Amino acid sequence: MGLATAWRLQRDGHNVTVIDSAHSGAGASAANGAQLSYSYVQPLADPSIWRQLPKLLLANDSPLKLRLQMDPHQWAWGLSFLAACRTRVSRDTTSQLLKLAAESRSAFDALRLETPLDDDHSTTGKLVLYPDEASFASARQQMALQRMLGSEQYALTPAECVAIEPALAHHASRFHGAVYTPSEAAADCFKVCQSLERLLRGRGVRFMLDTTVQNLVRKGERVVEVQTSAGPVHADAFVVAMGTGSRRLAASLGLRVPVYPLKGYSITLDIPEGEDGMARVPSVNVTDAGKKIVFARIGQRLRVAGMAELVGEDRRISKTRIAALVSATHEVFPHAGPFQNVNPWAGLRPATPKGLPVQGRLPGGPTNLLFNTGHGALGFTLAFGSAEHIAAGLRPELRPFAAGLAACSA
Repeated sequence: MGLATAWRLQRDGHNVTVIDSAHSGAGASAANGAQLSYSYVQPLADPSIWRQLPKLLLANDSPLKLRLQMDPHQWAWGLSFLAACRTRVSRDTTSQLLKLAAESRSAFDALRLETPLDDDHSTTGKLVLYPDEASFASARQQMALQRMLGSEQYALTPAECVAIEPALAHHASRFHGAVYTPSEAAADCFKVCQSLERLLRGRGVRFMLDTTVQNLVRKGERVVEVQTSAGPVHADAFVVAMGTGSRRLAASLGLRVPVYPLKGYSITLDIPEGEDGMARVPSVNVTDAGKKIVFARIGQRLRVAGMAELVGEDRRISKTRIAALVSATHEVFPHAGPFQNVNPWAGLRPATPKGLPVQGRLPGGPTNLLFNTGHGALGFTLAFGSAEHIAAGLRPELRPFAAGLAACSA
């Protein structure tokens, strides 16, 4: 999110500084699900959650896990999330996310036309599999809404899915139906971040990596500097794209950013060379809606990711969760192995209760401080469209004085 914003602002002529506590592509971008879901954006806050809630919260193998803590923010976020699990709210969120996703697709395509990226990008479509008639019926309703809003999607039988993705042949008897979106894409988010850093450095963008953002100094209606572990940084405007860390920085100024970490996991398998190896894994993106697990081919690798845990700022990798991803891969694509080295990973997605990101200035906040966070599991999908919104928000503000911007990400 921070690098996409830096790219867009540099194109507008701003002098940009990127401050990151680690390195480009760390955090939730390192090994995420890799899918670019421009047309299938169903928010997690959906009415179907109420029916699934007992199993999701109580079952040991549930893809959604809640570990209650003595944390008022966790409780408040959870209650707001449940309040958002209503049809009207879900429809409104879907509409807004689809518009932002369309803008993001256009902006990312423009970048890729302008500068070829080493990012394992593919546009092979996506199949979302549903385990039973009830979930498939709900999905068809969501599909109808998304088609009304411009998405091209189809409801398919298992046999029709196998015709599109032969690697699903062994799994066809285990799901009821699927929604197919032929225009969906995938790419390696980490490689995109690395490519963006190289591109931006070549255009004069300043990078302060392994640098912790400690505090924002406010005077009147403006932020005048950001204090970091490498010293103060002065700028005309500041963009906070710090993922789950955005809430802490906002709170230091008395501002509220309603993001909470949704912990997710992934494994990455090397695909055996040769036509036989490639045939064992999908070329089409696949999402198992029942298990809340996604599969995406990125180059010669298969990325498997999913799950959502509300466990606070816990980045530890659970062996149980990784084993569940391996088991799910065995079940859906039994010949995708070998599984000797699965490259386990865990990351924190910054999520808002409704699923809509926090973008721009906050009520009561400094006039030159913008936020770009809270995109949940759609961060990669929405990054470049969100950057367009931030750039549009800064143009009137910076017109009277010299360009200079610090984009903070972590």
